[in-house]
Amino acid sequence: MLKTLLDLSIEELKEEIAKIDSSKFRYKQIYSWLQKGASFDEMSNIPKNLRDTLKENYITGHAEIYTKLVSKIDGTIKYLFRLYDGVLIEGVLMPYDYGNTFCMSTQAGCNMACGFCSSAIDNKTRDLTDGDMLAQAIAVVRDIGGDRPINNIVLMGSGEPFDNYDNTIRFLQRINSQESLNVGYRSISLSTCGLVDRMYDFSKENIPVTMCISLHAGNDETRKKIMPIANKYSIADTIKACREYFNATGRRIIIEYVLIAGVNDDKKNAEDLSKAIRGLNCNVNVIRLNAGREGFLPTDKKATNSFLKALQDNKVKAILRRSMGSDINGACGQLRHNVIAGEDK
Repeated sequence: MLKTLLDLSIEELKEEIAKIDSSKFRYKQIYSWLQKGASFDEMSNIPKNLRDTLKENYITGHAEIYTKLVSKIDGTIKYLFRLYDGVLIEGVLMPYDYGNTFCMSTQAGCNMACGFCSSAIDNKTRDLTDGDMLAQAIAVVRDIGGDRPINNIVLMGSGEPFDNYDNTIRFLQRINSQESLNVGYRSISLSTCGLVDRMYDFSKENIPVTMCISLHAGNDETRKKIMPIANKYSIADTIKACREYFNATGRRIIIEYVLIAGVNDDKKNAEDLSKAIRGLNCNVNVIRLNAGREGFLPTDKKATNSFLKALQDNKVKAILRRSMGSDINGACGQLRHNVIAGEDK
């Protein structure tokens, strides 16, 4: 199988290109082209004989935009990318007043099996390499153009970043570098369902991104009903690891809470959540479920307001995030599942 150049760091590419070209600067040119999503034929300052050699022995590793849907409601863009091996993965570009936020995948599918999430329907096809992750962002930058097409990145699409730990770390280090897209760590958020052992590992990496915890319940009893990870790690274990990350980085934690009608939207869960996170430097982001899985419905407006009031009465900093892309399969895994299901017919 041909080697994928986008999987190589700039130092690794230097060693690789040295095997076929003696120029000391050539690897920098090629690396720069790769970060722009260029094909070998588009690398205009690379000699043709070298481009031919590259085509014979390597692939770029870029992602093809397989499907692109634009919301008529809020301008959200849902992408379905096809990787070089045919694997399909999702990404979402969300426009805000302060800039564009790109939500990307770290795995093709997911094995965490959260009951309300469409990513779990087809399970995990494979882990994404750091090059696969870069390929998503590069494809979006190339697609929409502009001086700053992506202002923020969230690792919150399909997949559990800490279930693909080593590749996620490499991706974060690479996209932060000046040779790549140069996205600052403070402009990156990483969402985990709470793989506690890896949370402690991550606290030692000196990568001060915003850590987001997919908690979605105030007590272990409720959480076990919708999130299998709760059978391994308690909420108390998870919050303890959050404190460790805050102490190591000084970065405020984000608690993610998807409201599901009749499941986790009652006053008890709100009060239990308030107790669980007391003293933690955090914000709670509440969002109504973007319905995708059978049997789970979004909480209505009245119950949503009651839940928020219960948190605020307990001195919890909480905001209601608006659901985006509801008319274009905006929730994690929806578009990918629908396409895969259609292709299997």
